Amino acid sequence: MNIFRFEHSDILYALILVPALTALFIWMLYRKSSSLRSFGDWVIIRRLLPGLSNSKIITKFIILMIAYIFLIIGLANPQIGSKLIEGERKGIDIMIALDVSNSMLAQDIKPNRLERAKQAISKLIDKLGNDRIGIVVFAGNAYVQLPITTDYSAAKMFLTTINTKVVPTQGTAIGKAIELSAGSFDDESHSRAIIVITDGENHEDNAVDAAEEAAKKGIYVYTIGMGLTEGTPIPEYDQYNRQVGYKKDMQGNTVVTKLNESMLQQIASAGNGVYVRANNTQAGLSKVYEEINSLEKTEFESKMFSDYEDRFQYFIAVSLIFLIIELLIFERKSKWLSNLNIFGKS
Repeated sequence: MNIFRFEHSDILYALILVPALTALFIWMLYRKSSSLRSFGDWVIIRRLLPGLSNSKIITKFIILMIAYIFLIIGLANPQIGSKLIEGERKGIDIMIALDVSNSMLAQDIKPNRLERAKQAISKLIDKLGNDRIGIVVFAGNAYVQLPITTDYSAAKMFLTTINTKVVPTQGTAIGKAIELSAGSFDDESHSRAIIVITDGENHEDNAVDAAEEAAKKGIYVYTIGMGLTEGTPIPEYDQYNRQVGYKKDMQGNTVVTKLNESMLQQIASAGNGVYVRANNTQAGLSKVYEEINSLEKTEFESKMFSDYEDRFQYFIAVSLIFLIIELLIFERKSKWLSNLNIFGKS
């Protein structure tokens, strides 16, 4: 079994230029054609410019784009994990329960509560050494987004896919999230912790009871409050992700979402954990991780790829081949091709 990854995955963002350059190229061809047509009859203009070949221009551009794509992939350095080793690692199992209800789109914490939480989780993943991590997302219901793992690259990849649409039922079922997180640990011998990241507006169940049940199993429950206690409206977006106003209730009043600190403090207390409030300068995960890091670390078996073989050279080589081909294609028709009359017509 091999695993595939990019050593420098950030470079792949440069591929965004491909559709942008394609659109610009099409626009330039259109402008060129319009300018030529403005001089008179198109048939006459084509006879006056017999050497011009639009098909070659298009072919050259396509080849150039293919070369660019292979170059970017090569610079990102595709790698294949070729050696799987087993070893003992000491660490803690952490399940992060992330609230993805619409209230997490509130912008009292910039850029909004959910994005700030995702940024903090990403930084937490960077700090992990031998710990295992999993992600549960919840709103009106709870779902496992990422099973417990030591694959931090996968954790970051799954994190980027999280938004308010991944859970179809709206609400804030913190209790269900804690129960699902507690049931996602695969070994009771490890030190286990659940981090609930939410604005605390629980409308669905008794989260305090769920935290107490988790504590009885030796699982610590920590809470992080996203938002400010004074409250803020919830933005609404259209299908193009443009803000079109704020959420309103049935009476037409603007809905205000407030951080429920009292609830989150009770949950953390019942789960033998701590509560931390996020703000615009820090999201609270660092402090919680310091608390979790003081727990006893237990050994567990881990399988991981230790050696990765670079594959960038193949993509760079293909890119160079296409660049050479592009240089050999002339925009103007060759003279001997122009003189060659296959069909015998003038």
